[in-house]
Amino acid sequence: MVLASGTQRATGAGMAKPLATAEIDAALAGLPGWSLAGDALVKEFKFGGFREAMAFMVRVGFEAEAMNHHPDWTNVYNRVAIRLNTHDAGGKVTAKDVELAKKIQALV
Repeated sequence: MVLASGTQRATGAGMAKPLATAEIDAALAGLPGWSLAGDALVKEFKFGGFREAMAFMVRVGFEAEAMNHHPDWTNVYNRVAIRLNTHDAGGKVTAKDVELAKKIQALV
């Protein structure tokens, strides 16, 4: 499917495959501080101040854009809360979420 913006969205057989609970548990074992909340990988990061939090968000933004996989997140002063799941997989956790979580973890 091509969206009005000209970008393509995966449909049908191209949709991402949700991970099984055991696969998510195994991935979380290598992601300190991350957890499963509902149907998403989540973690809150705390920094020394607003500038550090924003710099972190910019770095994550570049990684996310390179993957074409964008987090749901919030920022309040020195805290950044991140929630990862895949819309094309019905809002479930996929390998793409685990990959982005690993990249995010490597930035801190």
